[in-house]
Amino acid sequence: MRILLAEDEKDLSHALTAILEHNNYSVDAVHDGEETLAYLTSNNYDGLILDIMMPKMDGITVLKTIREQGNPIPVLLLTAKSEIDDKVSGLDAGANDYLTKPFAAKELLARIRAMTREHTRAVNTSLHTGNLILDLASFTLSSPTGSFRLTNKEFQMLELLMRNPGQLIPSQRFLERIWGYDSEVEINVVWVYISYLRKKLTALHANVQIKAARNAGYFLEELP
Repeated sequence: MRILLAEDEKDLSHALTAILEHNNYSVDAVHDGEETLAYLTSNNYDGLILDIMMPKMDGITVLKTIREQGNPIPVLLLTAKSEIDDKVSGLDAGANDYLTKPFAAKELLARIRAMTREHTRAVNTSLHTGNLILDLASFTLSSPTGSFRLTNKEFQMLELLMRNPGQLIPSQRFLERIWGYDSEVEINVVWVYISYLRKKLTALHANVQIKAARNAGYFLEELP
C-alpha cells in the first residue's frame, strides 16, 4: 500500500516515513502544498497524510483542490491545532479523519488502516483474472487449489498487473510506483519480485502468466 506523506517538518517527516515503512507501507514524502498536488497528479496513492500548515499552499487548500478534481483518495489531516473549528473546517473540506499533534504511532497506524480499509471496500474488495482472486484487504492471492498471503511489494506489483491485464507495465513504472521516485534501489529488484510472483502463480496452478517484453516491462496474460 502506497502513502503520500505531506509534512513540512523534516524531522517529523523522516520519523513518520520510518514508522510507515517499518509497517510495510511504501511512502513518498513531500514538504509543501504545491509539491503535494504535483505528486497526486502524476501518481496513484492509496492514502494521503496531509499536514495543514505547509508552505506555498496550506493543507486545506490542497484538500479542497483534489476534491474539486474528483480525487477520492482517503485523507488523514495532521495539525498542531486542536480547536474544534479547525477540525470542522478540515472535515468539511473532505478529510476522512483528523489527528492532532502530538500523537502516538499506534493511533496513526490504526487511523490509516481504518480510512484505507473503508475506501477499499467502497471501491472494490477483490480483483479477478483467470482463476486468480486477489483480496485487496487481506493481501491474499488465491486460486481453486490454494492461497498465499503476499508481501507488501508482491501485492502492489500483482495489483498493478491485475488492474491492467494484457497491458505492458514498464519496469520503471513498477520502481517509481512501489519503491518511490527517490529510491536508490536498482531496477533489477523488479525482476526479483516478478520471479517471486511467478513461483506463487505456478504453485497455485494459475491459468495466467506474467510475461516479459525484453527491456520493456511485464504484462499479465491469460492462458488459452
